[in-house]
Amino acid sequence: MRRFIAIAMLCFSFALAQSGTLEIAVDQSPVGLDPHLVTAFSSFQVIGQIYEGLLEVNADLQLEPALAESFTVSSSGLSYTFDLRDGVAFHNGRALTSDDVVYSFERVMAEETGSPQASRFSQVATVVATDPDTVVFTLSEAFAPFLSNLPNLSIVPQEVVEANGDLQQVAVGTGPFMLAEVVPDTFTLLEANPNYYREGEPGVAALRYNVVPEASTRSAGLRTGSYHLMPVVDPATAETLRGASGITMLETQDLAYSLVGINTTRAPLTNSDVRRAINLAIDREEIVEAVYFGNAVPGGPLSPGLSDWALDISEYPCYQHAAAAAKALLAGVGAEGLELEILAFGTLQVVSDLAQVVQAQLNDAGFNATVNIEEFGTFVQRWRNSDFDVFVSLNGGNIDPDGYLNRTFHTGGSTNVFLYSDAQVDALLNAGPTNCSLYSAARLHALLDAGRTNTDFAARQDIYRQLQHLLACDGPIAHVAYGTLFTAHRDEVEGFQQIPTRGLRYLRNLTLR
Repeated sequence: MRRFIAIAMLCFSFALAQSGTLEIAVDQSPVGLDPHLVTAFSSFQVIGQIYEGLLEVNADLQLEPALAESFTVSSSGLSYTFDLRDGVAFHNGRALTSDDVVYSFERVMAEETGSPQASRFSQVATVVATDPDTVVFTLSEAFAPFLSNLPNLSIVPQEVVEANGDLQQVAVGTGPFMLAEVVPDTFTLLEANPNYYREGEPGVAALRYNVVPEASTRSAGLRTGSYHLMPVVDPATAETLRGASGITMLETQDLAYSLVGINTTRAPLTNSDVRRAINLAIDREEIVEAVYFGNAVPGGPLSPGLSDWALDISEYPCYQHAAAAAKALLAGVGAEGLELEILAFGTLQVVSDLAQVVQAQLNDAGFNATVNIEEFGTFVQRWRNSDFDVFVSLNGGNIDPDGYLNRTFHTGGSTNVFLYSDAQVDALLNAGPTNCSLYSAARLHALLDAGRTNTDFAARQDIYRQLQHLLACDGPIAHVAYGTLFTAHRDEVEGFQQIPTRGLRYLRNLTLR
């Protein structure tokens, strides 16, 4: 009887802790729900409430326990033993076990899955469930960023995957919220998980992601109270909301960046001189003012938010805007008037504005660029298929350099849609005043591999310093700017914190008053 009363009181206090539905205004619906397949932020902001990993990242970019209550590392540094939390169940009621961790890892790594997360775990040799509550990861060699990559390994139930083929239309995780309803292009509704293992969480009964494509409409709804939270506010809207009555504006340095991505298999973009010309044509300071309204900083391959790793852009000569020098490089390889289609999408104001400004800057420097604004799903498909000359977009960052650099630039990397490979890097040509570094393709990959396996901090800093010099000017991405990450919420929202990764784990902690 005593046990029944305790359980009843716990459930009663949990119900009291929850208050209503948090109305969230977003720009688009999720582009799939499978945590092992998706790449769009619109998907991650939903599935991040449904699925969890062994570890998670907090607002200070530090790792904290999630499904793993604790872990130990062997003296060799190659074996990591994780103890799972007691009392964790999937939304279908089945208890979480170490077999689910093994299955989730194997699914990510399976070639037929095609997971963009696979490159994060290529140094893992084996994953073994030693008992229902213990799982051991053994690495093939020392792998410094292993722990920082674990939040990206969402744990999923095998039976649900097998019953549905994938998880793009269904969602069964262990997280604080459960999928209740999806009305495409209208809303996605999540309901609180009544059996969530963290006592007193979540603090609201439901999350409704309202799809509102127009930023001005989202802003108006926040002002009137129709919406409680806008998780990512574009710079122009942030200016209009700053100081508005009843609204709190949060801001932090974003790890995400704007970019011009280059398909290195399409001549003459195979030539490093043409890629350097694109860099020289871009006026990053103008973009910061015109696109971000001053709420950004020009940046290279790593965010200035990663102060231990990122280099100052003064170290990249090709970042000095020089249209005449860009024209000269194009003329030198017979590419004057080069026609380029700039692939973009219109659901983010920053992206569509960036496309227009970059077009004008490229054309001033001797290119003949046009802009093609595609529907977001089409953009993602063309991006996956490397079906572009160049594209503009926003890419997310990572708390460890390897989490971004390796899967993006290594030959065969799981997000290397630029098809940047040994054959293409070997085609890099002559040095010049804008050439940041002359490394062979083999040297590039040696640096990437060394950066992953060298656990000495100073040595890793030197490795990534060299990589940034190489990639900033000769690589397949013209990095543009790192903006201020803005989040706006009504004053009745309490307990929410921003994370520079754009993660929304603190939705489970907030309450409405």
